[in-house]
Amino acid sequence: MTHPRLTSLAASLPATVPFVGPEAQERRLSRPFRARLGANESLFGPSPRAIAAMQSAARDAWMYGDPEAHDLRAALAAHHGVTPAHIVAGEGIDGLLGYLVRLLVGPGDAVVTSDGAYPTFNFHVAGYGGVLHRVPYRADHEDPAALLAKAADMGAKLVYFANPDNPMGSWHDAATVKAMVAALPHGCLLLLDEAYADLAPAGVVPDIAADDPRVIRMRTFSKGYGLAGLRVGYAIGAPDLIAAFDRVRNHFGLGRVAQAGAMAALADQDWLAQVKAQVAQAREAIAAIALANGLAPLPSATNFVTVDCGRDGAHARAVLAALVERGVFVRMPGVAPLDRCIRISVGGSAELDVLAEVLPQALRAAG
Repeated sequence: MTHPRLTSLAASLPATVPFVGPEAQERRLSRPFRARLGANESLFGPSPRAIAAMQSAARDAWMYGDPEAHDLRAALAAHHGVTPAHIVAGEGIDGLLGYLVRLLVGPGDAVVTSDGAYPTFNFHVAGYGGVLHRVPYRADHEDPAALLAKAADMGAKLVYFANPDNPMGSWHDAATVKAMVAALPHGCLLLLDEAYADLAPAGVVPDIAADDPRVIRMRTFSKGYGLAGLRVGYAIGAPDLIAAFDRVRNHFGLGRVAQAGAMAALADQDWLAQVKAQVAQAREAIAAIALANGLAPLPSATNFVTVDCGRDGAHARAVLAALVERGVFVRMPGVAPLDRCIRISVGGSAELDVLAEVLPQALRAAG
Protein backbone atom coordinates (compact mmCIF):
# COMPACT_ATOMS: atom_id res chain seq x y z
CA MET A 1 0.00 0.00 0.00
CA THR A 2 1.29 3.46 -0.89
CA HIS A 3 1.62 5.85 2.05
CA PRO A 4 3.43 9.11 2.70
CA ARG A 5 6.98 8.59 3.86
CA LEU A 6 7.40 11.28 6.51
CA THR A 7 10.87 12.31 7.57
CA SER A 8 11.98 10.72 10.81
CA LEU A 9 11.72 14.13 12.49
CA ALA A 10 8.17 14.75 11.26
CA ALA A 11 7.14 11.24 12.25
CA SER A 12 8.42 11.85 15.78
CA LEU A 13 6.29 14.97 16.31
CA PRO A 14 2.86 14.89 18.00
CA ALA A 15 -0.10 15.40 15.67
CA THR A 16 -1.35 18.41 17.60
CA VAL A 17 -1.80 22.12 17.06
CA PRO A 18 -0.77 24.80 19.56
CA PHE A 19 -4.34 26.10 19.94
CA VAL A 20 -7.86 24.71 19.73
CA GLY A 21 -9.84 27.35 17.87
CA PRO A 22 -13.15 28.72 19.10
CA GLU A 23 -14.76 27.45 15.91
CA ALA A 24 -13.88 23.86 16.85
CA GLN A 25 -15.44 24.39 20.27
CA GLU A 26 -18.56 25.91 18.72
CA ARG A 27 -18.92 22.84 16.50
CA ARG A 28 -18.67 20.63 19.58
CA LEU A 29 -21.26 22.73 21.40
CA SER A 30 -23.48 23.00 18.31
CA ARG A 31 -23.96 26.69 19.00
CA PRO A 32 -21.96 29.94 18.71
CA PHE A 33 -20.29 31.54 21.69
CA ARG A 34 -22.18 34.38 23.32
CA ALA A 35 -18.89 36.16 24.07
CA ARG A 36 -15.63 35.48 22.20
CA LEU A 37 -13.09 36.51 24.82
CA GLY A 38 -10.27 34.00 24.39
CA ALA A 39 -8.10 34.71 21.35
CA ASN A 40 -6.88 38.24 22.21
CA GLU A 41 -8.50 39.59 19.06
CA SER A 42 -9.73 43.16 18.96
CA LEU A 43 -13.49 43.12 19.32
CA PHE A 44 -13.33 46.86 18.59
CA GLY A 45 -12.54 46.02 14.97
CA PRO A 46 -10.31 47.63 12.36
CA SER A 47 -10.19 51.25 11.25
CA PRO A 48 -13.01 52.22 8.87
CA ARG A 49 -10.24 53.42 6.57
CA ALA A 50 -8.76 49.92 6.58
CA ILE A 51 -12.16 48.40 5.80
CA ALA A 52 -12.62 50.80 2.88
CA ALA A 53 -9.13 50.01 1.57
CA MET A 54 -9.80 46.28 1.72
CA GLN A 55 -13.14 46.69 -0.03
CA SER A 56 -11.45 48.62 -2.81
CA ALA A 57 -8.59 46.11 -3.08
CA ALA A 58 -11.04 43.22 -3.29
CA ARG A 59 -11.81 44.22 -6.88
CA ASP A 60 -8.20 43.40 -7.74
CA ALA A 61 -8.06 40.15 -5.78
CA TRP A 62 -7.50 38.27 -9.03
CA MET A 63 -3.91 39.56 -8.84
CA TYR A 64 -1.26 38.25 -6.49
CA GLY A 65 -0.01 40.62 -3.85
CA ASP A 66 3.35 42.31 -4.35
CA PRO A 67 5.83 39.59 -3.30
CA GLU A 68 8.18 42.28 -1.94
CA ALA A 69 5.37 44.06 -0.01
CA HIS A 70 7.21 47.18 -1.17
CA ASP A 71 4.63 49.80 -0.22
CA LEU A 72 3.79 48.21 3.12
CA ARG A 73 7.45 47.91 4.07
CA ALA A 74 8.05 51.52 3.05
CA ALA A 75 5.13 52.68 5.19
CA LEU A 76 6.34 50.63 8.16
CA ALA A 77 9.88 51.94 7.73
CA ALA A 78 8.64 55.53 7.77
CA HIS A 79 6.48 54.81 10.82
CA HIS A 80 9.43 53.40 12.77
CA GLY A 81 12.11 55.73 11.45
CA VAL A 82 14.14 53.00 9.76
CA THR A 83 14.73 51.92 6.16
CA PRO A 84 12.76 49.26 4.26
CA ALA A 85 15.89 47.09 4.44
CA HIS A 86 15.20 46.78 8.19
CA ILE A 87 11.67 45.40 7.65
CA VAL A 88 10.29 42.05 6.57
CA ALA A 89 6.55 41.44 6.39
CA GLY A 90 4.88 38.07 6.65
CA GLU A 91 1.89 36.00 7.64
CA GLY A 92 1.56 37.22 11.19
CA ILE A 93 4.17 36.79 13.88
CA ASP A 94 3.43 33.05 13.77
CA GLY A 95 4.65 32.82 10.19
CA LEU A 96 7.70 34.97 10.84
CA LEU A 97 8.62 32.85 13.85
CA GLY A 98 8.68 29.82 11.58
CA TYR A 99 10.93 31.53 9.05
CA LEU A 100 13.34 32.76 11.71
CA VAL A 101 13.61 29.33 13.32
CA ARG A 102 14.16 27.75 9.91
CA LEU A 103 17.00 30.19 9.26
CA LEU A 104 18.76 29.71 12.59
CA VAL A 105 17.85 26.39 14.17
CA GLY A 106 18.96 22.98 12.97
CA PRO A 107 18.72 19.54 14.59
CA GLY A 108 20.19 19.64 18.07
CA ASP A 109 20.61 23.43 18.27
CA ALA A 110 19.84 24.91 21.68
CA VAL A 111 17.01 27.42 22.00
CA VAL A 112 15.81 29.11 25.21
CA THR A 113 12.32 30.23 26.17
CA SER A 114 10.15 30.55 29.25
CA ASP A 115 8.10 27.60 30.47
CA GLY A 116 4.53 28.55 29.60
CA ALA A 117 5.38 31.23 27.02
CA TYR A 118 3.89 31.43 23.52
CA PRO A 119 3.56 27.80 22.30
CA THR A 120 3.74 28.50 18.55
CA PHE A 121 7.42 29.33 18.92
CA ASN A 122 8.02 25.97 20.60
CA PHE A 123 6.05 24.30 17.79
CA HIS A 124 8.43 25.70 15.17
CA VAL A 125 11.56 24.83 17.14
CA ALA A 126 10.40 21.23 17.49
CA GLY A 127 9.53 21.14 13.79
CA TYR A 128 13.11 21.96 12.81
CA GLY A 129 14.73 19.65 15.35
CA GLY A 130 15.93 22.27 17.83
CA VAL A 131 16.25 21.50 21.53
CA LEU A 132 14.15 23.75 23.78
CA HIS A 133 15.47 24.74 27.17
CA ARG A 134 12.84 26.38 29.38
CA VAL A 135 13.11 28.53 32.48
CA PRO A 136 10.20 29.22 34.86
CA TYR A 137 8.41 32.52 35.25
CA ARG A 138 9.28 34.56 38.31
CA ALA A 139 6.39 36.30 40.10
CA ASP A 140 4.18 35.92 36.99
CA HIS A 141 6.81 37.65 34.82
CA GLU A 142 9.27 36.22 32.35
CA ASP A 143 12.69 36.13 34.03
CA PRO A 144 15.35 37.91 31.91
CA ALA A 145 18.24 36.90 34.18
CA ALA A 146 17.25 33.24 34.09
CA LEU A 147 16.81 33.31 30.32
CA LEU A 148 20.27 34.80 29.85
CA ALA A 149 21.89 32.35 32.27
CA LYS A 150 20.28 29.38 30.52
CA ALA A 151 21.35 30.72 27.12
CA ALA A 152 24.94 31.01 28.32
CA ASP A 153 24.88 27.52 29.86
CA MET A 154 23.43 25.87 26.75
CA GLY A 155 25.23 27.89 24.09
CA ALA A 156 21.84 28.88 22.71
CA LYS A 157 21.53 30.40 19.26
CA LEU A 158 18.17 31.99 19.99
CA VAL A 159 16.26 33.31 23.03
CA TYR A 160 12.53 34.02 22.88
CA PHE A 161 11.26 36.83 25.10
CA ALA A 162 7.85 38.52 24.89
CA ASN A 163 7.31 42.01 26.27
CA PRO A 164 4.48 42.60 27.14
CA ASP A 165 3.92 38.95 27.86
CA ASN A 166 1.33 36.40 26.83
CA PRO A 167 -0.24 34.58 28.70
CA MET A 168 0.21 36.61 31.90
CA GLY A 169 -0.11 40.17 30.57
CA SER A 170 2.93 41.22 32.60
CA TRP A 171 5.78 43.38 31.36
CA HIS A 172 9.28 44.67 32.02
CA ASP A 173 10.32 48.27 31.55
CA ALA A 174 12.41 49.42 28.62
CA ALA A 175 15.60 49.68 30.68
CA THR A 176 15.34 46.02 31.67
CA VAL A 177 14.94 44.95 28.06
CA LYS A 178 17.91 47.04 26.92
CA ALA A 179 20.03 45.56 29.71
CA MET A 180 19.01 42.11 28.52
CA VAL A 181 20.20 42.88 24.99
CA ALA A 182 23.52 44.16 26.35
CA ALA A 183 24.05 40.98 28.38
CA LEU A 184 23.29 38.46 25.62
CA PRO A 185 25.92 35.72 25.25
CA HIS A 186 28.10 35.98 22.17
CA GLY A 187 26.44 34.49 19.10
CA CYS A 188 22.95 34.47 20.64
CA LEU A 189 20.04 36.36 19.06
CA LEU A 190 17.22 37.82 21.14
CA LEU A 191 13.82 37.31 19.53
CA LEU A 192 11.77 40.11 21.08
CA ASP A 193 8.08 39.43 20.55
CA GLU A 194 6.28 42.76 20.79
CA ALA A 195 2.84 41.64 19.65
CA TYR A 196 1.21 43.83 22.31
CA ALA A 197 3.54 46.83 22.01
CA ASP A 198 0.85 49.00 20.40
CA LEU A 199 -1.25 48.63 23.57
CA ALA A 200 1.53 48.92 26.14
CA PRO A 201 1.87 51.86 28.54
CA ALA A 202 4.66 54.39 28.25
CA GLY A 203 8.10 53.19 29.28
CA VAL A 204 7.66 49.57 28.16
CA VAL A 205 8.90 49.60 24.55
CA PRO A 206 12.67 50.20 24.42
CA ASP A 207 14.55 52.29 21.90
CA ILE A 208 16.79 49.72 20.25
CA ALA A 209 18.79 50.54 17.14
CA ALA A 210 17.38 48.66 14.17
CA ASP A 211 20.95 47.90 13.06
CA ASP A 212 21.73 46.03 16.29
CA PRO A 213 22.55 42.47 15.14
CA ARG A 214 21.78 41.02 18.57
CA VAL A 215 18.01 41.45 18.42
CA ILE A 216 15.04 41.06 16.09
CA ARG A 217 11.68 42.57 17.03
CA MET A 218 8.34 41.22 15.86
CA ARG A 219 5.08 43.18 15.60
CA THR A 220 1.58 42.44 14.37
CA PHE A 221 -1.57 44.03 12.97
CA SER A 222 -3.68 41.43 14.80
CA LYS A 223 -4.04 43.17 18.17
CA GLY A 224 -4.38 46.94 18.35
CA TYR A 225 -5.12 47.32 14.64
CA GLY A 226 -7.88 44.68 14.72
CA LEU A 227 -6.78 42.73 11.65
CA ALA A 228 -6.21 39.24 13.10
CA GLY A 229 -8.13 37.67 10.22
CA LEU A 230 -5.67 39.05 7.66
CA ARG A 231 -2.52 37.55 9.24
CA VAL A 232 -0.11 40.46 8.74
CA GLY A 233 2.99 40.76 10.89
CA TYR A 234 6.43 42.23 10.46
CA ALA A 235 9.89 42.09 11.93
CA ILE A 236 12.42 44.87 12.50
CA GLY A 237 16.07 43.89 12.45
CA ALA A 238 19.52 44.40 11.01
CA PRO A 239 19.48 44.35 7.18
CA ASP A 240 21.67 41.25 6.85
CA LEU A 241 19.26 39.19 8.95
CA ILE A 242 16.19 40.70 7.31
CA ALA A 243 17.60 39.90 3.85
CA ALA A 244 18.08 36.28 4.89
CA PHE A 245 14.29 35.86 5.16
CA ASP A 246 14.17 35.96 1.35
CA ARG A 247 15.94 32.59 1.38
CA VAL A 248 13.01 30.80 3.01
CA ARG A 249 9.86 32.91 3.16
CA ASN A 250 6.66 32.40 1.18
CA HIS A 251 6.97 35.32 -1.21
CA PHE A 252 3.25 35.32 -1.98
CA GLY A 253 2.17 34.84 1.63
CA LEU A 254 0.66 38.32 1.95
CA GLY A 255 -2.25 38.85 -0.38
CA ARG A 256 -3.18 42.10 -2.06
CA VAL A 257 -6.17 42.74 0.22
CA ALA A 258 -4.09 42.12 3.33
CA GLN A 259 -1.37 44.55 2.25
CA ALA A 260 -3.93 47.25 1.44
CA GLY A 261 -5.71 46.81 4.77
CA ALA A 262 -2.51 46.92 6.78
CA MET A 263 -1.27 50.09 5.08
CA ALA A 264 -4.56 51.89 5.68
CA ALA A 265 -4.67 50.73 9.30
CA LEU A 266 -1.13 51.99 9.90
CA ALA A 267 -2.08 55.37 8.47
CA ASP A 268 -4.99 55.75 10.90
CA GLN A 269 -3.19 56.29 14.20
CA ASP A 270 -6.21 58.13 15.61
CA TRP A 271 -8.18 54.88 15.39
CA LEU A 272 -5.41 52.99 17.18
CA ALA A 273 -5.37 55.63 19.94
CA GLN A 274 -9.09 55.29 20.64
CA VAL A 275 -8.82 51.48 20.56
CA LYS A 276 -6.05 51.71 23.13
CA ALA A 277 -8.35 53.81 25.34
CA GLN A 278 -11.18 51.28 24.97
CA VAL A 279 -8.80 48.44 25.81
CA ALA A 280 -7.77 50.21 29.03
CA GLN A 281 -11.42 50.72 30.02
CA ALA A 282 -12.24 47.09 29.28
CA ARG A 283 -9.28 45.87 31.34
CA GLU A 284 -10.68 47.82 34.29
CA ALA A 285 -14.13 46.35 33.70
CA ILE A 286 -12.80 42.77 33.62
CA ALA A 287 -10.81 43.42 36.78
CA ALA A 288 -13.95 44.71 38.50
CA ILE A 289 -15.93 41.62 37.44
CA ALA A 290 -13.17 39.35 38.72
CA LEU A 291 -12.94 41.15 42.07
CA ALA A 292 -16.72 41.04 42.49
CA ASN A 293 -16.47 37.26 42.24
CA GLY A 294 -13.61 36.88 44.70
CA LEU A 295 -10.92 36.43 42.06
CA ALA A 296 -7.64 38.31 41.62
CA PRO A 297 -6.98 40.13 38.32
CA LEU A 298 -3.32 40.53 37.47
CA PRO A 299 -1.95 43.85 36.13
CA SER A 300 -1.92 43.85 32.33
CA ALA A 301 -0.23 45.81 29.54
CA THR A 302 -2.12 43.89 26.85
CA ASN A 303 -5.65 43.45 25.49
CA PHE A 304 -6.46 40.73 27.99
CA VAL A 305 -6.55 40.26 31.74
CA THR A 306 -5.17 37.15 33.40
CA VAL A 307 -7.28 36.25 36.42
CA ASP A 308 -5.99 34.19 39.34
CA CYS A 309 -8.70 31.69 40.28
CA GLY A 310 -7.13 31.22 43.71
CA ARG A 311 -6.43 27.50 43.68
CA ASP A 312 -4.66 25.07 41.35
CA GLY A 313 -4.72 24.22 37.67
CA ALA A 314 -7.47 21.64 38.04
CA HIS A 315 -9.78 24.24 39.55
CA ALA A 316 -8.95 26.83 36.88
CA ARG A 317 -9.61 24.27 34.15
CA ALA A 318 -12.98 23.52 35.72
CA VAL A 319 -13.82 27.23 35.73
CA LEU A 320 -12.74 27.55 32.10
CA ALA A 321 -14.80 24.51 31.06
CA ALA A 322 -17.85 25.88 32.84
CA LEU A 323 -17.46 29.23 31.09
CA VAL A 324 -17.13 27.54 27.70
CA GLU A 325 -20.20 25.38 28.30
CA ARG A 326 -22.14 28.56 29.11
CA GLY A 327 -21.08 30.31 25.94
CA VAL A 328 -18.04 32.34 27.00
CA PHE A 329 -14.83 31.54 25.14
CA VAL A 330 -11.71 32.09 27.24
CA ARG A 331 -8.30 30.44 27.46
CA MET A 332 -5.72 29.78 30.16
CA PRO A 333 -1.99 29.22 30.64
CA GLY A 334 -0.99 25.60 30.28
CA VAL A 335 1.89 25.26 32.74
CA ALA A 336 1.90 25.29 36.55
CA PRO A 337 1.86 27.54 38.51
CA LEU A 338 0.56 29.85 35.77
CA ASP A 339 -2.34 27.47 35.17
CA ARG A 340 -4.06 28.60 38.36
CA CYS A 341 -5.31 31.41 36.12
CA ILE A 342 -7.69 31.98 33.24
CA ARG A 343 -7.07 34.59 30.54
CA ILE A 344 -9.89 36.88 29.40
CA SER A 345 -9.61 39.05 26.30
CA VAL A 346 -11.11 42.52 26.42
CA GLY A 347 -14.41 43.26 24.71
CA GLY A 348 -17.22 45.74 24.52
CA SER A 349 -20.00 46.24 27.03
CA ALA A 350 -22.21 43.54 25.50
CA GLU A 351 -19.54 40.86 25.79
CA LEU A 352 -18.49 41.91 29.27
CA ASP A 353 -22.12 41.91 30.42
CA VAL A 354 -22.28 38.26 29.38
CA LEU A 355 -19.07 37.59 31.30
CA ALA A 356 -20.49 39.25 34.42
CA GLU A 357 -23.63 37.12 34.12
CA VAL A 358 -21.89 33.80 33.50
CA LEU A 359 -18.76 33.96 35.69
CA PRO A 360 -20.56 33.43 39.03
CA GLN A 361 -22.44 30.49 37.48
CA ALA A 362 -19.16 28.98 36.29
CA LEU A 363 -17.53 29.39 39.68
CA ARG A 364 -20.43 27.62 41.38
CA ALA A 365 -20.27 24.81 38.82
CA ALA A 366 -16.51 24.46 39.33
CA GLY A 367 -16.98 24.14 43.08
